[in-house]
Amino acid sequence: MNLPRRTLLAGFLAAPAIVHAEPGFPNRPIRYLCPFPPGATNDNVSRTMARALSARLGQPVIVENRGGAGGAIGARAVAESRPDGYTLLNASAGNLTIAPHLGPVGYDPLRAFAPVAMVGESFSLIAVNPELPVRSLDDLIAFAQRNPGVLNYASAGIGSAGHLRGALLAEAGGADMVHVPFPGSAGAVNSVIAGDSHIILDPIAAPHALSGRLRAIATIGEVRWPAFPDVPATEERGVGRDWPSGGWFGLFAPAQTPPAIVATLNHAFNEALLEPEVNAALRRFGLRPEPLLPAELGVRLAADHAASGAAIRRLGIA
Repeated sequence: MNLPRRTLLAGFLAAPAIVHAEPGFPNRPIRYLCPFPPGATNDNVSRTMARALSARLGQPVIVENRGGAGGAIGARAVAESRPDGYTLLNASAGNLTIAPHLGPVGYDPLRAFAPVAMVGESFSLIAVNPELPVRSLDDLIAFAQRNPGVLNYASAGIGSAGHLRGALLAEAGGADMVHVPFPGSAGAVNSVIAGDSHIILDPIAAPHALSGRLRAIATIGEVRWPAFPDVPATEERGVGRDWPSGGWFGLFAPAQTPPAIVATLNHAFNEALLEPEVNAALRRFGLRPEPLLPAELGVRLAADHAASGAAIRRLGIA
């Protein structure tokens, strides 16, 4: 009998026997690696979930920032760790679906990790410095076409979601724009605020757009961001319908982590997502929390890895 996914997930969350399948875990602190510097969206998500997991698991869950190479350095550190559940990765999709197509990263994203849980899909803004004379996505594309090579877009690094999305935006608009990578999204957004860079495609732009330090011109995807109801989605303007998803966050452990430990972590993580305070915090960061089972996250990873690879080869940015 085939049961609906919601039924399976509800049963999984209601099964305490799975949670206690390995009685000794956890019995010491857990390292929760954020593969970006402090202040990035990934860092904010990591700290929110670490606090929630600490309370549920009864052990400290300690965020460790290991930034660089579009998140690949931190991801590799987890891939090479002992598969005992005590070293975890808060992956942005770019670490596992984009960066590996752009150069050697030291791990195979489909073999080096055990999927654990999904945090959620992120809304992402296209935002510009307010001094740039554009007020819409159409304005931006027209300006870029009139001024080839003048505009640049800042991202959280080579292989980040912002890198790929910027290249896809340039392709969609038939425009020449320059990529400026930073070691994290905090540096990227500060560059745009200062006027050193022109454009950012990242959730971290949200609070700065709300304060007026940046101008939001589009939400990436098919639906508007509730925090920005007057900002059109890219697909309303005919842009981005074929873009691969690069905006989710997920929890991963090293490959060969025992299934009982993965199940314990998945249960605690998915219950934490349902807590009103955690759910509200994630939504402030621009995420739509989405509890998944480990196998479902694995399917999502494989599909997005393939789609991102195809886009990167087409764009010639590898």
